[in-house]
Amino acid sequence: MFLNQAANAFLLGFPALFSIINPVAGALIFHEATAAFAPAERVRIARRVGLNSLLVMLLALWTGSYVLAFFGISLAALRIGGGVVVALFAWELLKAPEDWEARKRDQAARSSGEDIAFFPLTLPITTGPGTISVAITLGSDRPEPFANALLFFAGTSAAAAAMALVILVLYRFADRLASFLGRSGERTLTRLSAFLLLCIGVQILITGVVDVLQPLLGR
Repeated sequence: MFLNQAANAFLLGFPALFSIINPVAGALIFHEATAAFAPAERVRIARRVGLNSLLVMLLALWTGSYVLAFFGISLAALRIGGGVVVALFAWELLKAPEDWEARKRDQAARSSGEDIAFFPLTLPITTGPGTISVAITLGSDRPEPFANALLFFAGTSAAAAAMALVILVLYRFADRLASFLGRSGERTLTRLSAFLLLCIGVQILITGVVDVLQPLLGR
């Protein structure tokens, strides 16, 4: 029974995180952003991004709802803000991916690996506002009994760890993925992923707006 509760939490968390992070598209962006680095440096950056992503997801999952409560920020406000940021980011990538990729390559050339491992590769490219919003939402939906909550957090934390491992592996072999797809396939997938990310951002925004309006309309 205990394992089933943790497994259910894992099966709830992993697909939600995977859909918002979209590590395949992230790997292609990672490949473009780190084009100026040597292969060994790209491997090191991929490891740092995987670790940073895990920390961001776990912090949002375990403490996000408490931080929001401390600052008086509602989950609806987070969803609206996160949705806007994700949608704008996706729109920029969708309308001109070549210009966006060129800017990232220039930024990579001017920065050290440590600089870009967290920003922009971890935030906002890999685990941005959308991911943080999803993780906080998962944490906010924890069951009430303390024992059940621990099992829930164990399952969702395992989902975050599995997601971080997927990120690390795909980013580690991003050059092979890009080579397999080819330049045209890479650009096509990047555009499709950007459109999907735009839809996800709009959906997060709509959910936040509904959360705000629902109590008002229900009166």
